[in-house]
Order: sequence, then structure tokens, then C-alpha cells
Amino acid sequence: MIKGVHTMFYTDKPEELRAFIRDKLGFPCIDVGEGWLIFDLPEADMGCHPVEPGKGKPNGTHDISFYCDDIRQTVDELKSRGVEFTEGIADQGFGLVTRFKVPGDFTVQLYQPQYQK
Repeated sequence: MIKGVHTMFYTDKPEELRAFIRDKLGFPCIDVGEGWLIFDLPEADMGCHPVEPGKGKPNGTHDISFYCDDIRQTVDELKSRGVEFTEGIADQGFGLVTRFKVPGDFTVQLYQPQYQK
């Protein structure tokens, strides 16, 4: 029986991204050898979104987001650890949303759900 989800970021800066997730986001991890850190995430949920040709993300795309209970408090805490946010907090209907930079020159979404978990 399936008991969890394993997610993966592909990056040209794996050591820096692993250190960022461990040190700035604060996720516990184990080193499974040669610096490969596997992070223990607290919980997860998954959605399946429809696609519209020519609009938004293409079919087969997947995305990783982090969520929290209080986005303003979480943003303040992460900023105090040196995390750089690329946009302000916006209400997207499903939640309050922002994005932050990670090593490897891409951003990740952080949101506070506005739906019941």
C-alpha cells in the first residue's frame, strides 16, 4: 500500500539546495551516502489540476509547493534566516501565495491554504 510521496528538485546546484532546505527551511534529513540528503517532510497533500491548451502549465507538468498555517509569520521567520522572496503575498482563491528563491536559480511557491485540510 502507498504510504507517502517522494518529491525531487532537479538542480545544477544540488549541494547548495540541500544545505538551503536543511539550514534555512529547517527540514530534518539523513545522509544516505556521498552527501545525498533525504528530507523528512511533516505532511503532504496532492491536487490534480486540469489543463487548457495554450494556457498555464502543459499536460504532464508537476509542481512542488510548501504550505503553512500562517503565511505572514512564516515569511518573517524565513526572511530572518536569509530566504529571499520574489513577490508579495497574494490571494489566489485557494490560498495566500508567495514565492521564494532557492539555489539553482528558480523559485518555489509557499502558500497558506484557504480550504479545510
